[in-house]
Order: sequence, then C-alpha cells, then structure tokens
Amino acid sequence: MTQRAADRRVTLVARADPGEHLEMRVLVLGGSAFVGRAVTVAALTRGWEVTTFNRGVTGPDVAGVQAIRGDRLRRTDLEQLAAAGPWDAAVDTSGYVPRDVLAAARVLEPVVRQYLFVSSLSVYADWPVRPLTERSPVLACPYDAGPGYGPPDQENGPTRYGRLKAGCERAARVVFGPGRVTVLRAGVILGPGEYVGRLPWWLRRVAAGGQVLAPGSPDRSVQPVDVRDVAAFALACVAQPRTGAYNVTAPIGRETFGGMLDACRGVTGSHARSVWVPDAVLLRWGVRQWSELPLWRTHPGVWHVDSARAQAAGLICRPIRETVRDTWAWMATAELAANARSNEIGLDPRREEKILGAFTRSRPTATPVRRPSSLGSASRSATPAYHRRLRRPEH
Repeated sequence: MTQRAADRRVTLVARADPGEHLEMRVLVLGGSAFVGRAVTVAALTRGWEVTTFNRGVTGPDVAGVQAIRGDRLRRTDLEQLAAAGPWDAAVDTSGYVPRDVLAAARVLEPVVRQYLFVSSLSVYADWPVRPLTERSPVLACPYDAGPGYGPPDQENGPTRYGRLKAGCERAARVVFGPGRVTVLRAGVILGPGEYVGRLPWWLRRVAAGGQVLAPGSPDRSVQPVDVRDVAAFALACVAQPRTGAYNVTAPIGRETFGGMLDACRGVTGSHARSVWVPDAVLLRWGVRQWSELPLWRTHPGVWHVDSARAQAAGLICRPIRETVRDTWAWMATAELAANARSNEIGLDPRREEKILGAFTRSRPTATPVRRPSSLGSASRSATPAYHRRLRRPEH
C-alpha cells in the first residue's frame, strides 16, 4: 500500500465517528439512471458530497455532483477514479458480473470505508417458488466468474442474472470483508425513471380505457418497492452504518394487485373496468408471466418476501398509490426510450381482446365484451379503438 493510500485509510477511519455522518462523501458507481440517480438525488438532498462514476451515455448528470467519466471495465479508469477519493461509502448500482465487481472493489478498497452493493432477490435459489428470508439459500457462483458463467436460465427457476449477482455479492465481501459490506437484495423496483416499463405499461393500458384484462385476483398481495425508498434506505445504511444483507420490498400483505390498478384508474382519470381472469385460464392461453402481464406471476414465493429486517433497520415504503401517482406525473414529461427489456413488456391488444372475449363467453352469465359504437373503417374494425390507442408500449 502506498503512503497516499495509507493516509486516505486513516482519514476514512476518522470519518467513521457517527457524529460525522451529516457531511459524508459518497461515490455512486452509476448515478445517471433509475436506482443510481435516485441515490444521487437523495444524497445531494441530505447535503452530502457526491461523486458519480459512469461512461456518460445513459443519462445526464444530476446537478451538483462531481461527475467522473470512465468505464468500470478499465483498470486505468478505476485508478483515476480512486485518485479522487477518499469516500465514506461507495454505492454500486451498476455491478452485474463478479469479476468486474472484484476488479473495481480491489482498486477502491483503500479509499472507501463501506461498500454498498445493490443486488436482487434473484440471488435466492428458491425464488420465485418459495417464500424468502435473508436466511434462504443463495445461488452458487464464484466471486471471480465471468459473464457467461453457469447454465442458461430456467423457466420459473434460477437465472444467469441472479447467479452472477450472487457472485458479485461474494466479490465485494472477499475484498472488503463482511464487516464493511452492505447488500440490498431488492425486489421489483418501481417509480419515476423506471426503464423496464412494468408500471408505465399498466398506466398506459388503464388510461386507454375499455375492459382491461386483469390477472388472477384483485386481492393478490404484491410487494414492489419505490425507487426513492430504496435510495433512502441505502443512505440510511451508509449513515448508521449498517452491514449485512437485507431484503428490500414492501411489507407482505399491505398492497394488492387490485389496489395498484385502482390507483392507475384514479391518477389517469380513466373509466376502464378490470375483468379479472383466473390464473388457470391465462396459463391455458400461454400468457407469459412477468412480461405479457407485468407483475403477474403465480408462484407462491414471488410476493412472499420477508423484509422485516430492513424495516427494522429503517426501510420505510410509501403506499403504492403514491408510486403510481408520481410515475404517471413523470411519464407526462419524460421521453421513455425503448430497450431490450421494455420491448418484452405488455400484452398485444388483439390477444387481450381474444382472451377476454373467450373468457366472457365461457361464463354462464357473462355479458359480451363491449365495443365502442364507432370503430372507424372496416380495415380497422378488428381492433377496438381503445386498443388502437394502446398498441405497443412506447418505452
């Protein structure tokens, strides 16, 4: 270790005094989109000094940060970044491959007191089949694995993404030691800036009106967490500081799928009516869970994640109606760019109409799916007007 690095380590130890937490220096690996951006904004709001490190291609910098350009895959860029330290904490929102997290951690360890890694519930071997706690088994993956490690994704089972995230967690602990690492295993994250497009799709679909195919039961519990609440909890863990692993979701049983769609109707002013189609019917039609109908999945573990440990440590989850409201407001001003994940989201309007029609006809007392009185030209009559307005999600 160089003398300069040793001097920085002494500075970091001195800053560990709880009384110093009001003026902290934080490094965000990422910082320009969704989770990273939310962390950056929240830290600046606290009056903290924030450095962001990214390539500058995902989004604009948040005003007030020290923005350092670089690629985390290049050691020379990481060394230049380390020269700007020290920091009380690094928040890694852009780590997906263990060997890359390992390399960054090794360069940054002398100038970072605490390493907080944003992980995923996908690291659990039993997700989404069984209920989860922090003691549930985690997928095996070496801390220095490359991007192609492990078998292909399994339907309703372990994914390469989850396996690699588990390896990233191990990489951070190998370098920093368990006593300096915090891992946030986040569930589904929604809110302003969401690039996957799950909640934006439901908002657009409800806003389009008509009869909306709603999956399963309105009473089904859901546990999405707002991105701003993830950010606030991350900073709380840094300020305490708190280490170890935390499941980050809304409380079990507080929110429901029906409540989410009701909130979508409320904020959009739509008169859309939900038609709740049983899971078994949707499965017979081969509707893809998690993508064609976002947030719908039938396995018992999906929305049965124990996050009591995080709540006891300071996680506060706002009601889903606030997340819905603020996402709709963001959508009115933001330009949602399409990406590989968002392009998979959503049920085709003609397919939705076909399933709804068959389902309503199959019920003894069913009433037919109502169509608008005017459908335009004959060439367009096969698709109701509210579905023509929807088409594919624009994100």
